[in-house]
Amino acid sequence: QVQLVESGGGLVQAGGSLGLTCAASGSTFRLRAMGWYRQAPGKQRELVATISNDGSTNYANDVKGRFTISRDNAKSIVYLQMNSLKPEDTAVYYCKGVVLRSSGSFGDYWGQGTQVTVSS
Repeated sequence: QVQLVESGGGLVQAGGSLGLTCAASGSTFRLRAMGWYRQAPGKQRELVATISNDGSTNYANDVKGRFTISRDNAKSIVYLQMNSLKPEDTAVYYCKGVVLRSSGSFGDYWGQGTQVTVSS
């Protein structure tokens, strides 16, 4: 079992920056890839960025060059630094962790989400 808790959301003006943190607890040794997703009102949840155990990253096209995902495996924390924010980045941001279970299967764990609002 893994628990994920996000923090760092808030209100920021367009062009500003915000940093999100996701802290994992529990069986963190089972964590593999981690990532950030977001869901805007009336829209489906979408991928923002992911990072593997070895630090390989993947970004959605519309955040490339503006957002940076990183992780501290020793502390079981994943970060999302968001720069040059746009009103369309407004959403609830969720942290996701992929866990390798003892059975050998993989499972997804989600945080509760943190609101990011970018004003124009």
